[in-house]
Amino acid sequence: MSSAASEMFALSEEHQAIREAVRAVAEAKIAPFAAEVDEEARFPSEANEALTAADFHAPHVPEEYGGAGADALATVLVIEEVARVCVSSSLIPAVNKLGSLPVQIGGNEEIKAKYLGKLAAGEGGFSYCLSEPDAGSDAANQKTRAVREGDGWVLNGVKRWITNAGESEYYTVLAQTDPEKRSKGITAFVVERSDEGVSFGAPEKKLGIKGSPTREVYLDDVRIPEDRIIGDVGEGFSIAMRTLDHTRVTIAAQAVGVAQGALDYALGYVQERKQFGKPVAEFQGLQFLIADMGMKIEAARQLTYAAAGRSERGDKDLTFFGAAAKAFASDVAMQVTTDAVQLLGGYGFTRDYPVERMMRDAKITQIYEGTNQVQRIVAARQLLSGIQSTL
Repeated sequence: MSSAASEMFALSEEHQAIREAVRAVAEAKIAPFAAEVDEEARFPSEANEALTAADFHAPHVPEEYGGAGADALATVLVIEEVARVCVSSSLIPAVNKLGSLPVQIGGNEEIKAKYLGKLAAGEGGFSYCLSEPDAGSDAANQKTRAVREGDGWVLNGVKRWITNAGESEYYTVLAQTDPEKRSKGITAFVVERSDEGVSFGAPEKKLGIKGSPTREVYLDDVRIPEDRIIGDVGEGFSIAMRTLDHTRVTIAAQAVGVAQGALDYALGYVQERKQFGKPVAEFQGLQFLIADMGMKIEAARQLTYAAAGRSERGDKDLTFFGAAAKAFASDVAMQVTTDAVQLLGGYGFTRDYPVERMMRDAKITQIYEGTNQVQRIVAARQLLSGIQSTL
């Protein structure tokens, strides 16, 4: 067998080394605090420090801006391995990519050098402000306004469901600059936490990912200089949608990670737990359940990695693969984490064991960055357009 054939659908040595390095950091410095972070609903500062020290906090930032220069698959591996032990902590690299990718794909060299450089240097996280009280799945329905004034812009509005709001230093904010044009009248700006007029609501009381603060962001006469526009005036919505094509793959990675974490824990448990004089792992009914969990996770992982490859290359069918990976992997995560609770029986239903936290955390992957219903619309539209995979 040729070496090329033997390497088909296998991680490169470099990617495997990245997985091992991230897993070591996650198990040593993130996992020990995961239950406490969830219980206290506090930002995982230990994880943030550990990820920043290892340069895993924003691995996607290109080397020319001081970043690690990780490709899309390497970034997926970082997020997957962190989510395996703590989904809240995995939102640090995931949201840093979501928030800063508009700058990376749409910004000029000056804005990229400034803000990607700050992110890579660990000077603050980067959040993404698209959703509003009346703009969820209908993302084009932006009410936040940006009005030109002098040599800059003045922003007013409310953003809702903003991940890591209040913790991040930088925010990509979408605002209407020409409401009559609807989506073509939306412009993207970089807003800094320290800008006068920026404030935050109370943290949402959530079912899961309690360690990742979700707040409203209030913009009250926030003055932004002209050089903080990402791309051109009116390009914001297009940049935002192109961003999501790429970052939906990171949500799929989160889903794969939490599903794998739940299966790993359940496998250990069923081999130790005895009933009727033998480990419950020996009962065929549970073996069938375990087999299905493993098969679904691996199918989700392969689809996610395939989507990451398309993200890196910018393939025409990325829109389908990003949506498909996100929807499929998150549905798998919800099923697998629920099954893990079932395998632990009554113990699985208690907070003394991690699988109930994993089940609660998994749910959000079916909702954010586009609900799975919207993902199916996105995937179907690209299939109907005639753009399909050419493996």
